[in-house]
Amino acid sequence: MTVIAGLPAGLADSVLSAQSTFRSVMDAMACPGSVQHVTAPVGAPAHLMRGTAAIALTLFDHDTPIWLDPRLSETTDVAKWLKFHSGAPVIADPLMCSFALVSDVATLPSLDRFALGSNEYPDRSTTLILQVDSLVQGIEYELRGPGIDGSATLCATIRIKELFERLTINAALFPRGIDVVLVADDMIVAIPRTTRCVGCGG
Repeated sequence: MTVIAGLPAGLADSVLSAQSTFRSVMDAMACPGSVQHVTAPVGAPAHLMRGTAAIALTLFDHDTPIWLDPRLSETTDVAKWLKFHSGAPVIADPLMCSFALVSDVATLPSLDRFALGSNEYPDRSTTLILQVDSLVQGIEYELRGPGIDGSATLCATIRIKELFERLTINAALFPRGIDVVLVADDMIVAIPRTTRCVGCGG
C-alpha cells in the first residue's frame, strides 16, 4: 500500500470498496450471527484489523464522533489516520460517541458508559466495533432474534466470555440499546440489539 502523508493508505478504490464493505455490513446486520467477509483492499494503522479499517472508512465521516480504546489511543496514529481519511473526530467521552473502536475487548468499559439512545431517537446510540481473536473457532453461542431462522450458532473466540451477558441489557432497553459488530481480520459478525444469546442470561 502506498503511504499518504506518512500514514497508511485508506481504501484502494473509495467508491467501489465502500459499496462492497457497506453491503457486507448490511448483510451481517440482516443475518445476525452469520460470518461476512470484507474484501476491500485497505491500509490500516497498528492494532487496527483490515475489517475494522474498511468499516471505519465506509461508515465514518465528520459527523460521527469516535471513541478509541486505550490501546488504540496510546499513540496518535489511529486518530490521525481516521481524521485524514474520514474526517471523523476522535473524542474522549464514550457517552458522546457514535462508534467505539475496541481492539482489546478485555478493556471494554461497562456498556452504560456508552450512548444508549432514547425512545424518540433510538438510533442515537453507540455502535461497538469489537476486534476478536476468531469468528470461526472457539466457544459456541446460540443466537436468536429477528433475521435468524430459528437459531444461529456463532463459534467465536472473544477474550471476555461475559460479552453476551453484558448485552442482555438490550432486552430491557429496547428500542434503545447497543449494536455490536465483531471483527476478526477480514471477517465480521453483527449482533444487533434485538439479538439474544440463548443461555447467556437473555
